[in-house]
Amino acid sequence: MALAKLQKVLISDSLDPCCRDILQAGGIQVLEKPGLSKEELLVEIADCDGLIVRSATKVTAEVLEAAERLQVVGRAGTGVDNVDVEAATRKGVLVMNTPAGNSLSAAELTCGMILCLARQIPQAAASMKEGKWDRKKYMGMELNGKTLGVLGLGRIGREVATRMQAFGMKTIGYDPIITPETSAAFGVEQLPLEQIWPRCDFITVHTPLLPSTTGLLNDSTFAKCRRGVQVVNCARGGIVDEGALLRALQSGQCGGAALDVFTQEPPKERELVNHPNVICCPHLGASTREAQSRCGKEIAMQMVDMATGRGLAGVVNGQALSKAFAPQTKPWIALAKALGSVLRAAAKQAQGSLQLCTLGAPLKDAGSFLAPAVVSGMLAGGRQKEVTLVNALLLAQEAGLKVTASHSDVAPEPHGSSGLLQVSLQGTPLRTLGTVQGSTPLLLELGGATFKQPAPLAGHVLVYRAKASEPSTLPTLAGELLVSPRGRERPEGVPKTSPESTGGRWQGGDARRGGKGVAWAWGWGLGAEGRRKG
Repeated sequence: MALAKLQKVLISDSLDPCCRDILQAGGIQVLEKPGLSKEELLVEIADCDGLIVRSATKVTAEVLEAAERLQVVGRAGTGVDNVDVEAATRKGVLVMNTPAGNSLSAAELTCGMILCLARQIPQAAASMKEGKWDRKKYMGMELNGKTLGVLGLGRIGREVATRMQAFGMKTIGYDPIITPETSAAFGVEQLPLEQIWPRCDFITVHTPLLPSTTGLLNDSTFAKCRRGVQVVNCARGGIVDEGALLRALQSGQCGGAALDVFTQEPPKERELVNHPNVICCPHLGASTREAQSRCGKEIAMQMVDMATGRGLAGVVNGQALSKAFAPQTKPWIALAKALGSVLRAAAKQAQGSLQLCTLGAPLKDAGSFLAPAVVSGMLAGGRQKEVTLVNALLLAQEAGLKVTASHSDVAPEPHGSSGLLQVSLQGTPLRTLGTVQGSTPLLLELGGATFKQPAPLAGHVLVYRAKASEPSTLPTLAGELLVSPRGRERPEGVPKTSPESTGGRWQGGDARRGGKGVAWAWGWGLGAEGRRKG
């Protein structure tokens, strides 16, 4: 599953030198050009297979369109809001990030911001530099006994919570994905947002920037908060409505804010930045030597592992592709693609409702990655430029192909222990059924006809439909297709029906559907040096 075309990678933001070194050691050519203008980026990206960015480079749909060879975009950091993930997905470009690389640095900055808000350290330090000695002006508060609301309990949120618990803070929080039992294990009581607002002395946000999180703190939610609440945003600009925050600061509803991120960076509107109760940093969450080294190292290693087929990590938009690197799932991915191709060839259409059913306990959670694989087989060779496990489901939707998946733990013997994959196209009588034996995908059934000898789905497979009254036509046809191992024509005098005579290997079988006067038969697979004629 290695992406052999990953030969040249552009690094368009400043990264630790270890990123370049690891890529080069992995046999990848590196073009390092931080600070490119939009026009320069469009030129440089044209012949690159990979792109590595931090937060400065904006990977827009226009950039992706200009990148004719692009296979992967790597974000050396957590958020990918500077990457048009939907446009990348449509083009089949994998997007990956390093979700753990800067977690500690971002968490530590957040904790530092909370301390600064509590004791007004930056304001007092600035006052001292002006020659003043305002001890009474900068009266602070203790953190012990205060309540901290943590919105977003992923890696960074939980690191912040556990650190602030050491100061005696009570931590409550909210996360739609993390279970209350999980958050309780690191000391955070989960509550609905409506219960969080009025209980907090401090609120810190650690969510991605999504439509559902944009403006999470706004005029309405500020009004529900305890008067004088302190707010920290070291996640993404826009999670806190900056206009609403300024109004809350001016009214005293918000007692102070610490901001490392802004909707526009650098911010042009200075009123919020200049407010005396606001502490600001120029997006320093990941700006530590350790985080930069870690993120650069991780994204480079992820790309090298992907290019060499060793594994896939940090996937944002191609979870099915990540499964294709696992030894135990590779054959099933191959089976799913093959069944999709067989169904498309037999049905001569790729529209309607495609139904997948996984049978057997080993395939209980396999539908999520087998569905894109089947679709990639169904759509291959169509109007789309390239169908991959990254963009298959999106292209299926656009092609009018509805995909549904179901599962049953019960699979008929003798395949119950390994599992079965059944694929059918609604509105047609055709159905394919396959399994994996060892590492070999096998075709067991096509159109209701069961094969006496399962057909290995590797290389070229000939599916021949004949009348049941003409059983002799299959060996005749096979003989016509046979050539010698070196690609020469069948030697004179060699019977057409003897593949062994030409160095080939007969892999055929037949399947019959009783009472319908039709037989399906499959052809033979050529060896490594074989050729197919006809």
